[in-house]
Amino acid sequence: MNQSEQTTSSFKAAAMTVAAAVAWIALYGNLEPLADLMLAIAGISRATHFGEALHFFIYEVPKVLLLLTAVVFVMGVVHTFVSPERTRALLSGRRIGTGNALAALLGMVTPFCSCSAVPLFIGFLQAGVPLGVTFSFLIAAPMVDGVALFLLLGTFGWQIALAYVLLGFLIAVVSGLVIERLRMEGDLEEWVQKLQKGDASAHDDGAVFTFSDRFREGLASVRSIVGKVWLFIVLGVGLGSVIHGYVPEEFMVSIMGKDAWWSVPAAVALGVPMYTNIVGVLPVAEALIGKGAAIGTVMAFMMSVIALSAPEMIILRKVLKPRLIAVFAGIVASGIVVVGFVFNLIL
Repeated sequence: MNQSEQTTSSFKAAAMTVAAAVAWIALYGNLEPLADLMLAIAGISRATHFGEALHFFIYEVPKVLLLLTAVVFVMGVVHTFVSPERTRALLSGRRIGTGNALAALLGMVTPFCSCSAVPLFIGFLQAGVPLGVTFSFLIAAPMVDGVALFLLLGTFGWQIALAYVLLGFLIAVVSGLVIERLRMEGDLEEWVQKLQKGDASAHDDGAVFTFSDRFREGLASVRSIVGKVWLFIVLGVGLGSVIHGYVPEEFMVSIMGKDAWWSVPAAVALGVPMYTNIVGVLPVAEALIGKGAAIGTVMAFMMSVIALSAPEMIILRKVLKPRLIAVFAGIVASGIVVVGFVFNLIL
């Protein structure tokens, strides 16, 4: 391809990228009104359990898919600048825990629920980021963010809000370190392992790429990754929508409204199947405290709902083998139980 053809091809790729970005922003920014419109057209009230579950599904599926598509495309383009080997070398050269702390801090400033954080988790793996570091992000992103801090501050006061944020950050960092020490890269699905290793010949740092080359790399990444996980996203969000629309609040109050030793592990066990974000779980937390539940029990419940959801596990299943999912859930759940007991002891 001569210089003129390369310029024309790059110009077309740039124009398509801008058009796609504008369409993405317009669609992503109007998902809520579109979900409302679809329910209105169908004549279904959102005030019903079914209506709320359906609205959640219609809103959440395209949101997660749009996020995944954008992240994977960007990471595919980034690969043409920096190879996975170089990324791993940069992160491997840091002191123990530094990468985990940075990933957890990044998670704290990204307002994602557990399922929405998965696209970035996959993107980090795609970029060659160490496994434990990616898990620190995955745990921190839904559990601890600026919205959580301000909502907790207004609801429970600064002491509890600060303790929640610090302990959530600690769980993310320590869990990532433990997973990294276990050396479980072999428990990533085969296609993810190949993605992490990258193709040295295709990602030579000295290679010269045109804009159209980078554009094609981004599209190839989207076809490869989104094509593999989209069904699991639909299934995971589908389960989450059912849970979201039919939350057994009265049952939870009856179990957790008791200051007993088993209330913390019971709260975590109840929270894991749920699916919501900090905004959705706070009213439930207030109701539990109003019924007499211990603060540590409520904090443990909130953390398990936000950081360990059944829909998230379904989506992760396409990326992780069952053993790694079990280890991830077990480590995080254990940390949350400890935090719950600590809260109950000191508050």
